[in-house]
Amino acid sequence: MRRQRLALSLAGVLALSACSSLNPFSSEGKPPALKPLASPVKMNEGWRARVDDAGVFVFQPAISGGAVFATGKDGEVTRIESGRSVWKTPLKTRVSGGVGSDGNLVAVGTPKGEVIALDAETGQVKWRVFINAEVLAAPAVSGGMVVVRSADSRLFGLDASDGKRRWTYQRATPPLALRNAAGVVMEGNFIIAGYPGGKLVAVNGTNGSLAWEGTVAVPRGATELERVADITSLPVMTPRATCAVAFQGRVACFDMSNGSTLWTRDLSSSRGLDLDDRNVFVTDEKGAIHALDLANGASVWKQDQLAGRSPGRPRIVGEYVVVGDIEGYVHLLRKDDGSLAGRHRVDSSPILADPQKAGGDIVIQTRNGSLQAIDVQ
Repeated sequence: MRRQRLALSLAGVLALSACSSLNPFSSEGKPPALKPLASPVKMNEGWRARVDDAGVFVFQPAISGGAVFATGKDGEVTRIESGRSVWKTPLKTRVSGGVGSDGNLVAVGTPKGEVIALDAETGQVKWRVFINAEVLAAPAVSGGMVVVRSADSRLFGLDASDGKRRWTYQRATPPLALRNAAGVVMEGNFIIAGYPGGKLVAVNGTNGSLAWEGTVAVPRGATELERVADITSLPVMTPRATCAVAFQGRVACFDMSNGSTLWTRDLSSSRGLDLDDRNVFVTDEKGAIHALDLANGASVWKQDQLAGRSPGRPRIVGEYVVVGDIEGYVHLLRKDDGSLAGRHRVDSSPILADPQKAGGDIVIQTRNGSLQAIDVQ
């Protein structure tokens, strides 16, 4: 147990100091100045709201229908519609992971290992349970289940009606792992999660058993630090394929049904990726955004003008790829060629949470707690 705590402590040091690419608070000098854009695409502010700041955590807003559910570190959860707060529920405890919702239930997690579920319509707390491990990621809510990933990479399948534990999935992990806020993706009866050491797993949602396992990256090097090859972002998927990327590793896509490898490509990323029916879009450790052919991983384009600005996970909205940066800017890239098409500043703090899609809009949450819906024209 003592060794495990030491490993997690070292992971925190690694994420917050040694690997500046993983640390949004690190400083390697002022980010490069942005150049003016010729004929930029118009980006209109739809609405603006606020929650508490994120502190050292990362909070994702959850979108369901026309509702946005959000929180900050103070644990006040809110439902927002068209910029108006429908309800606010103070949980009277600090939270560290959230928000997850299916439109019926809203779930968050705390540093002390408590998972709290609220009614999405009223904001009333429905249940609170302890899993006895810190929660850094947003819980996934779907199909009558709440799946929670703890900071020590265990998965907990909880009944959405009362929080009762249905199953736990646990696997061996390397002695040194990166502390991160990556959760899980639920697709049908599969729960897809990336792990330290470069493994991607599909877990059976009924009983928590392992359905298949794929290798995204293979740890290499003489020291534990050099051998860190962790998946620190959400996997993405189509009905037939799922793709993931690892820090100090590769991008890889797998057959969704059995986990067989479709292709791999060397590329390191802690930020994450997105895909459509043609390409996979990924931000690398130097801040370049790549488009790769979904069929074989071949390079389609590369955009490196945001290098040094710590762009985050790319998200596809219509004909554009959206990324946020360390100074609170949202950037639009044209999906077909990667050219910079527009930008909009939410505030001056880093955008660490993934941009969330809400119809034709994107919803951004910054580290300082600004929430904003942006319409992409």
